[in-house]
Amino acid sequence: MEFFRLLFDFDRLLAEYEHYVYPGIFVWTFLEGETFVIFAGYAAFLEKLSFWLIVLFAWSGSFLGDQAYFFLGRRFGQRLLARRPKWQLRAQIALDLLHRYNTGFILSFRFIYGIRNVSSFACGLSELHWLRFFVLNLIAAGLWAISFAGIGYVFGHALATLLPQVGKYIGLAVLAGFLVVVWLLMRRHKRRRDAEVARVAAGPLSRPASGAE
Repeated sequence: MEFFRLLFDFDRLLAEYEHYVYPGIFVWTFLEGETFVIFAGYAAFLEKLSFWLIVLFAWSGSFLGDQAYFFLGRRFGQRLLARRPKWQLRAQIALDLLHRYNTGFILSFRFIYGIRNVSSFACGLSELHWLRFFVLNLIAAGLWAISFAGIGYVFGHALATLLPQVGKYIGLAVLAGFLVVVWLLMRRHKRRRDAEVARVAAGPLSRPASGAE
């Protein structure tokens, strides 16, 4: 009940924490993923936030976060993997995808649930040139920020068009419920996939070259 009370008090929350919202988007995207960006996009539809400022802060946070993970992979990758063997399975998957698709993988790994957080780290483990990753990561972060901020924004417009009788804050509750269902389904899929991957003995991590596709 407290969660839904907060949803209906959305105006007050945004007004009270207005100066922290955009830095919060930066920190959230630096450390984690897209959920906050989707809700921010919906807030932009409600004209409570600036859509392009959301994109700017999400873009910079996501870009710098993955640059940091790339650096960790390049500088401390093998030592970190030795301490966290569970990372090796996901890192190997990411390296295999990098080897097969190269540019396409770097541009799209943010959209791949399950290995999104380890992919830039895995790129650092490879022989990929840092400048190539820098440029492609900058482009990919921008595409990602626009996409997920756009999901929230477009969802608001679609709901207002298809169900105009539904209040805008009821729409926020619908969006929250939809994201929870999607998250639960993806978690279930990830557990099944991890169980299958765990049955395969992990070999030594390969280091795909940085050449063209």
